Amino acid sequence: MKIFPRATYRIQFHAGFGFDDTAGLADYLKALGVSHLYASPYLQAAPGSTHGYDVVDPGRINAELGGAEAHARLCTALRRCGLGQVLDVVPNHMAVTGSENRWWWDVLENGPASRYAPYFDIDWNPPEERIGKKLLLPVLGDHYGRVLEAGELRLAHRQGRFTIRYHDHRFPLRPESCSSLLDRAAADAVAAEINADVDALDRLLCAQHYRLAYWRAAAEDLNYRRFFAINELAALRIEDEAVLAETHRLILQWLGNGLLDGIRIDHPDGLRDPEQYFHRLRDVAPDAWIVVEKILHPGEALPETWPVEGTTGYDFLNQVGGLFIDPAGEKPLTELYAAFTGEPADYPAQAREKKLQVLKELLGSDVNRLTESMMRICERHRRFRDYTRSEVREALREAAACFPVYRTYVRPQIGGVREEDRRIIGQAVADAASNRPDIAPDLFDFIEDLLLLEKKGDSETDFAMRFQQLTGPVAAKGIEDTMFYCFNRFSALNEVGGDPSRFGMPVSAFHKAMSEAHRRHPSAMLATSTHDTKRSEDVRTRLALLSEIPEKWAEAVRRWSESNERYRKKDLPDRNAEYLFYQTLVGAWPIDAERAAAFMQKAAREAKMHTGWERPVPDYENALKAFVEAVFSDPAFVSDLEAFVAPLIEPGRINALSQTLIKLTAPGVPDLYQGTELWDLSLVDPDNRRPVDFALRRTLLDELSPLSPEDILARMDEGLPKLWLIRQALHLRRRRPALFGPEGSYRPLAAKGPKADHVAAFVRGGGAVSVAPRLVVGLHGDWADTVLELPAGQWYNLLTGDELEGGPVRLSEMLTRFPVGLLERGQ
Repeated sequence: MKIFPRATYRIQFHAGFGFDDTAGLADYLKALGVSHLYASPYLQAAPGSTHGYDVVDPGRINAELGGAEAHARLCTALRRCGLGQVLDVVPNHMAVTGSENRWWWDVLENGPASRYAPYFDIDWNPPEERIGKKLLLPVLGDHYGRVLEAGELRLAHRQGRFTIRYHDHRFPLRPESCSSLLDRAAADAVAAEINADVDALDRLLCAQHYRLAYWRAAAEDLNYRRFFAINELAALRIEDEAVLAETHRLILQWLGNGLLDGIRIDHPDGLRDPEQYFHRLRDVAPDAWIVVEKILHPGEALPETWPVEGTTGYDFLNQVGGLFIDPAGEKPLTELYAAFTGEPADYPAQAREKKLQVLKELLGSDVNRLTESMMRICERHRRFRDYTRSEVREALREAAACFPVYRTYVRPQIGGVREEDRRIIGQAVADAASNRPDIAPDLFDFIEDLLLLEKKGDSETDFAMRFQQLTGPVAAKGIEDTMFYCFNRFSALNEVGGDPSRFGMPVSAFHKAMSEAHRRHPSAMLATSTHDTKRSEDVRTRLALLSEIPEKWAEAVRRWSESNERYRKKDLPDRNAEYLFYQTLVGAWPIDAERAAAFMQKAAREAKMHTGWERPVPDYENALKAFVEAVFSDPAFVSDLEAFVAPLIEPGRINALSQTLIKLTAPGVPDLYQGTELWDLSLVDPDNRRPVDFALRRTLLDELSPLSPEDILARMDEGLPKLWLIRQALHLRRRRPALFGPEGSYRPLAAKGPKADHVAAFVRGGGAVSVAPRLVVGLHGDWADTVLELPAGQWYNLLTGDELEGGPVRLSEMLTRFPVGLLERGQ
């Protein structure tokens, strides 16, 4: 029997907040009105994991969260409260540090002969012949020879087993290489003898199935596929049915026995064939609610042949957020950004540059493996065999950088290519050829033919599939993790799945998108904050106000910059970072210097312009931190900042309430990220994973029932209006689920009057109406004679208790006692 969630609540598990802690929240979640706990991954992860996406043993429940016994107690507590469970699943990769991952350990020990070698996406014949049929492990802090001669690599013996040790790292020995060692009586003495002889230790290391290397070697020579550019997360070959069965044994068992009602699939674009994977899941779990973390570019649609309920909601997040951005602010904000920072405002050109940057600096080994594959193909096609490796590499980089979406979904087994994929590939290759006139056009034509499966052969097919697996990481690292920290024109737009060059979304376009969502994916997840968002939902809705007051904002930025110039040293930090800093303060205030400095350091490293994760620049980072601390220590600046933010707090909260109302009632399944039932002004992780005060939330929820709307609004600073709205909307969904399910229709309601453009309203299932103000600064607190035509019947405002008759209703009357409206028609 299918049991789809009405609403989910996301919990981030970690050692400090495990199964028993969450079990204690079951009654609170029930009272709030959600139907399902939405759990972060909780299969056995690497020691000390703070997120669970680094699974080391999919056959065990994470011991740091309480293990199997505490997990059973959690499941019992949820069932007792009538709550279901949705689990985040990671099919693309596993963590491969230490000996905790016994599959990887076995591969290191036995090489290609390991039964687990086919589980991982390893190239045992890498482009670099000097590596040989070995697995490159880029873990050393310096060149191999220097590390070896410094005595940092040691042979160790414990309990009858020899291992290689390098600081906290351990590596097994190939059985054949240590058999002679085990024959000797005094193992410790043998280890000491070999450690004293650098050449002997070198010979032993060279006899292994792996090659220890300087960590920088990963940029060019790594011969296994990773999650993005994280060496410690090795990609799985989930297309192998044995791998799927073994990695998903517990998950499928839980779906089968009803312990889980649904799963969220992490990063499906990393898989060789996502659709094949989804069909296999659906075959064994026909009733499961399956949503996928597919990042859709604006205008892109989920493939209709995927047997899933929809995405995890980043597309919705950007659509609903666009309602609160005034397109009239684009020109003045663009002019301000260009004048203040000196940075170009050409987003598409910069996006291409950042993609090319990560292709070279972070994903070079992936490009090199793809280049080698194409060189072998070219050798078999006489018209292309004389192209050099450099030409092929450059053409592939350019083509990958020009893809406007994460990836295409060409599937050789269906014998054809979707028209959408054909269009994307054609446009990307054409753009690449245009950008690189120095490369012969027929080389790009050949790449296009390969990607469209026009050239037959196993190698040709494998090339096309692997190219598709490359463009996703290029988009994620080049855009989300680089460009979004460089292009700071208006940071409210720099969100996962967003396009910062698109400024706002008209109400009519939003209604069209929601109608389409209701038709195609009425049970998809709806999100506004997640563990991966760059800014929380309430930060973005406050920042959106700047699009309505660009002149005041420009005056403030210039005034602050002039005042704070004395805190810059040698022109550091740069103006782009300074501009981002001021936006961050406005969006997240009140925030302390420590949180702000941590965010700015991360933003600077992600931007990769003046410093970076791999090569930090202390002079820049110290200047940035000193600037932040000095600004926070300036009472005059803080006073000026607070005076600027003060009039934005209330309209920002109205925006937040409108956004929350729409999420709770639009087509789909709303998700609440932990803690966001109250105002939440968090930034990117780890800031958005700070401890949540659930005792406070429980207390406030208990206090709500006897309060009037006026009492609730009087406690605005505590977050009561948001909590009240969530409780009332979720209880309505619980009481009348048919209004909001797949069968519940979606119909826009158009307002009439001078302020008609300042509201988004719609009817669900003929029995519920949502009324959400937008662009509220421009309202000036006056709806004038604007009216909303309610459908016939008797309506009850669940947020105020007021009764209304169908027909024209003045918005000034409807929204007098509470900033948004949620109406239920009498039955």
